[in-house]
Amino acid sequence: MPIKIQSDLPACKILEQENIFVMTDNRAMMQDIRPLKIAIVNLMPTKEVTETQLLRLLGNTPLQIEISLVRMENHDSKNTDKTYLDKFYIPSTEIFKHKFDGMIITGAPVEQMPFENVDYWKELCSIMDYAKENVFSTLFLCWGSFAGLYHYYGVPKYSLDKKMSGIFMNERTVDGEPLLRGFDDTFPIPQSRHTTLKKEDILKCKDLSILAESAEAGVTLIKSKDNRQIFMTGHLEYDTLTLAQEYYRDIDKGMKVPLPKNYFPTNNVNRMPTSYWRATAHLFYSNWLNYYVYQETPFNFV
Repeated sequence: MPIKIQSDLPACKILEQENIFVMTDNRAMMQDIRPLKIAIVNLMPTKEVTETQLLRLLGNTPLQIEISLVRMENHDSKNTDKTYLDKFYIPSTEIFKHKFDGMIITGAPVEQMPFENVDYWKELCSIMDYAKENVFSTLFLCWGSFAGLYHYYGVPKYSLDKKMSGIFMNERTVDGEPLLRGFDDTFPIPQSRHTTLKKEDILKCKDLSILAESAEAGVTLIKSKDNRQIFMTGHLEYDTLTLAQEYYRDIDKGMKVPLPKNYFPTNNVNRMPTSYWRATAHLFYSNWLNYYVYQETPFNFV
């Protein structure tokens, strides 16, 4: 999939080196098609890393995608320069002027806080309310999924005794689900979180369906029955070394965090991890874009 992004976005050069097809505005205008419009509400502190991870996965189908990176207006980023955000991101109020085929709301390092104490919570709620009517399918990741489930359906989150970190195997709980088409019977999803969900809370919501769960990580994939909202508690977008970098970061801060499970070979932090979730990640994002965005969105939706 050619993804239409600004040519000077740092992710552009990285993706070109990886032979991911990116497209500038001039070339995109030469194609007589309507691109899928995808908004990425990036709540992660390392903006450039998350952008590259997601764009890498979105650029793996034959569709043309126009990306809008969205920043929260009521939050001062401590890890990304304001000039970078002003150049490559649109403020959250700007999205209310448009409709989008799809939206991704990322995780955020605020999961141990009550939702209402997050400084941009009201702003995010406005985006989620807008998305319900003006975005055809929204994908929520990690904390984003907890936020979406809480805001839309009142599903609470629960604190874990220790951080859940590692690669956990999952099993589908339904048959014939397009999101899981082509998946193996069991499949890996990276997890990195301090909170969890309870299955019984989700089952109380008649408008939700559980698609996958893990013996160790619990419920991991949920969708609304109208297919307009997808909730994933993990991070299929993570690079090979992301969990290692998070682990070293936490240790350097003096935090007592467990070694990521099923990640370092023989649980030896001096041995290089390898990715065994990359194929699952590409297939999942391709399925979402194809079955729940491209094939379902009306041509004149936007």
